Amino acid sequence: MTATTSVSMVREPELLGQTVVVIGGSAGIGLETARRARAEGAEVVITGRNPERLKQAGLDLGARSTVAFDANDPVALERFFADLPTPIDHVLVSGSGPRYKPPLEMDTHEARVALSEHMLLALAVARRAAGKVRPGGTLILIGGTGGRRIRPGGAIVSAVTAAMPALAAGLALDLAPVRVNLIAPGFVDTPLSASLLVEGLDNRRDELRGTLPIGRVVGPADVAALAVHLMINTAVTGATYDIDGGQQFVA
Repeated sequence: MTATTSVSMVREPELLGQTVVVIGGSAGIGLETARRARAEGAEVVITGRNPERLKQAGLDLGARSTVAFDANDPVALERFFADLPTPIDHVLVSGSGPRYKPPLEMDTHEARVALSEHMLLALAVARRAAGKVRPGGTLILIGGTGGRRIRPGGAIVSAVTAAMPALAAGLALDLAPVRVNLIAPGFVDTPLSASLLVEGLDNRRDELRGTLPIGRVVGPADVAALAVHLMINTAVTGATYDIDGGQQFVA
């Protein structure tokens, strides 16, 4: 009679013992990335502008800490990183959405903010994260694919969309051996999307379900899965990863 041995196939969490910082982690892509990182064993630090929503997100996640501030405030951002215990392993920057107001209707200040907001925030975080993130860790930026199709009134969105991959690639060299990558989503069904589309949200969802090659709408958990993969895969840097369900290939 042959004895059989039961072998456990339990997988070790791939971010166990690591710390993930999510700038803009109280909702949408940032919150789902923090949740996914926690599921892989990471400690998480999340930030956001809304103190009440951030506190609840931190409780739901079991976050190590939460810090409420506006990441576009350079003084507040510098103070946050100065107070952040080291070492940390990964930083994700989930910034505000694109500004869709036609550029010819913007005043000089509005245009400057729309052009620089995402890139300046990425640079500011990169500068402050340089001495905090361990070698081999990651800085992950969020861009988009929607601006690749040139449309009337969309010049600024298209310009920022085109510039972000070059910025990420350059930072990958400047911050090495810290890895830098860019995630470029299309439409993602988040509270931000709901606030932008309001009454048109359901129609947009139906349209995408009927036209996207994947046959469904991309959600924040899809983007979070990619973000955590980029934290885990130590061979990837300087890359841009599209995640739009094929949106840019269909009318």
